[in-house]
Amino acid sequence: MEVKEITTDVLIVGSGGAGSRAAIEVDNAGLKATIVSKGLSFRSGCTGMAEGGYNAVFKAVDIEDSIDAHKKDTLKGGSYLNDEKLVDILVNESPKRLIDLENYGALFDRQENGKIAQRPFGGQSYRRTCFQGDRTGAELLNALKEEIIKRDIECIEEVMITSLVQDGLQVIGATGFDLKDSSLIYFKAKCVIFASGGAGQLYPVTSNTFQKNGDGFAIAYRAGANLIDMEQIQFHPTGMVTPESKKGVLVTEAVRAEGGILLNKDSERFMSKYSPEKMELATRDVVARSIYQEIIEGRGSENGGVYLDISHLDDDLIDEKLETMVLQFENVGVDIKHEPIEVAPTAHHFMGGIKINTDASTSLPNLFACGEVCGGVHGANRLGGNALADTQVFGKIAGESASKTAKETELKSNLEMVEEEKSRLEGLIKPGSIKASEFKENIKKLMWEKVAIVREEKTLNDALRELQAMQKELVNLEVSDKSQYNTELLTALEVINMVEICILVVKSAILRRESRGAHFRSDFPESNDAWKRSIVMNKNKIKFEAR
Repeated sequence: MEVKEITTDVLIVGSGGAGSRAAIEVDNAGLKATIVSKGLSFRSGCTGMAEGGYNAVFKAVDIEDSIDAHKKDTLKGGSYLNDEKLVDILVNESPKRLIDLENYGALFDRQENGKIAQRPFGGQSYRRTCFQGDRTGAELLNALKEEIIKRDIECIEEVMITSLVQDGLQVIGATGFDLKDSSLIYFKAKCVIFASGGAGQLYPVTSNTFQKNGDGFAIAYRAGANLIDMEQIQFHPTGMVTPESKKGVLVTEAVRAEGGILLNKDSERFMSKYSPEKMELATRDVVARSIYQEIIEGRGSENGGVYLDISHLDDDLIDEKLETMVLQFENVGVDIKHEPIEVAPTAHHFMGGIKINTDASTSLPNLFACGEVCGGVHGANRLGGNALADTQVFGKIAGESASKTAKETELKSNLEMVEEEKSRLEGLIKPGSIKASEFKENIKKLMWEKVAIVREEKTLNDALRELQAMQKELVNLEVSDKSQYNTELLTALEVINMVEICILVVKSAILRRESRGAHFRSDFPESNDAWKRSIVMNKNKIKFEAR
């Protein structure tokens, strides 16, 4: 395996909203930023798929809204498991970062009076979600992409980061598997920023892109970083159910924000049973569990979902506010203006992740993180509209902090670690009894059946035993020797990471003997104040952090 070397000031892993915003800030500091993407640049993350909106207090629709109200809604939505200091930063900085986006060329919908349009989203006291129809993420990412192209920031695509290179604990670079020619790239850097997104692909039904296997979590964990709240995984209430090829594809919360109602097979508007005040705009954990309950109690649709109906809304409003949804369902022969659509929960967002401080630093010197790969901002359940804001707020902070540290840091090398990683990758290329692609499907099936929306101790313990057995089976993976696009090796690297992260998720879920936010234990269905603390996991120990 050939080893190439690339030197930069700050290596940014991920070209979504967070990574792109971080790169701009590094460039502002006069340093060299290099963005690496596992898939295609700006196409392999989830930002561009985010449809509904960006939360920011502008008081453009509801004058009574306030920064304090946004903070309270975020903490309440997160079942008070959030890091309050991070929430303070999110709500205070979010409006400024939206203005940055407009300066980069992003266009947000406006009211007739010229002020920014804001819609209601689940768990919010006031209308504060700014949007561009139902394609807000794409608008945001296109503006960031244009800014990065304009600045001539280096972007490298189809390279999977496989390990961090360290001098003691200090991060001094990373290694990456180049899918195009099966070489290993040694990225020498003064600082590294992880903006690699979440891990929806741990489940077979997900709204996430194919690349989201939790690589950032696993690599940081193996290097000694702290992870937090790993049991907290959000299932978006509404993903597509049919056809099979579209299963899990997101049906934006904007559909419910604009007046869509949820019905079971008996045409009952069932949210009145579960959340009579908020109805369809209850927090995502509540709506997802309500839909799940209707399905398992036999009131689901023919294809195993429930119905989401907007046929009572004006056709022009639907065309204007939900254009992407109209086209998404037209492609599968459904007219959402005149017939209900079938939806069911889909694995969507990791609230847990790498533990960060207020400056986006991690427990490892010179490693920073931003976006969905981080934990702590959203607590036990993320409010819709807070994720896009999170990418911009903490992307900027990560870029600033890494730049400041990089200016005080000399480049270092550790060729021994690079050689060890090269040997590890070469050692995976061998005959075996298990195909990595099949192994991946088995992990997903296990997680869906035993570690999904509703959990309990017996099945969690079963899952842990099975995952630990799977981890031992990894030595039997079959990987062919190909010089170009060795997707078998890529998949093998992914499943090694996936098993590691699944074990951490399950261990954390077993430890939290209560229900809080997205983590629902049928054997402990109530929240317990004694558990108002986060589970912090390190490869050397597990500790608890009070909230």
